[in-house]
Amino acid sequence: MLPKSLQKLIDELSKLPGIGPKTAQRLSIYLLRSPHSRIKPLGEALLNLQEGLAFCEICWHVTETTPCLICSDQSRDRSKLCIVEDVLDVIAIEKTNQFKGLYHVLHGVLSPIDGVSADQLKLAELFDRIEKHPEITEMILATNPSLEGEATALYISRHFENKNIKISRIARGLPIGSDLEYADSATLGKAMQHRTDY
Repeated sequence: MLPKSLQKLIDELSKLPGIGPKTAQRLSIYLLRSPHSRIKPLGEALLNLQEGLAFCEICWHVTETTPCLICSDQSRDRSKLCIVEDVLDVIAIEKTNQFKGLYHVLHGVLSPIDGVSADQLKLAELFDRIEKHPEITEMILATNPSLEGEATALYISRHFENKNIKISRIARGLPIGSDLEYADSATLGKAMQHRTDY
């Protein structure tokens, strides 16, 4: 039996994505053994997390100022708009240094099983944005290759079927450093379908 305060911390940590009960216990014991000077900044950071943060009024990325730094950057290619599911997807794509356009964060994907419909995502804002900005000539659908991600990409592409905008999808296939023999057939099939000139 653990003290209530320690058990409460374990319970709260285990609610975080990717942290199960065992990891929550290890983290809690680590924090318990840590000096106050280590715990205090962590506690303050958690308490102040939502202070001063907002979502960009244009792309819905998390920011301290709106519009965000990406939307404000005049050197970015304003003809290309990359559609992503989440804020972390923007960070992942930015780390590649391969995309210099703008983003639109949906904040999820269509998932009827989970009760997530089009009105709960930033789809109306996306449709409105495309309509008001004719300089956007290409929309890159960068949703995950899951059933929900594919359904969301299809929903978006159908909305723009008869519009004068190029719609592309990020390529899918084998990760660098992997072996063909260990790839599943769906991934290998996509790699063959989306092959490029060498």
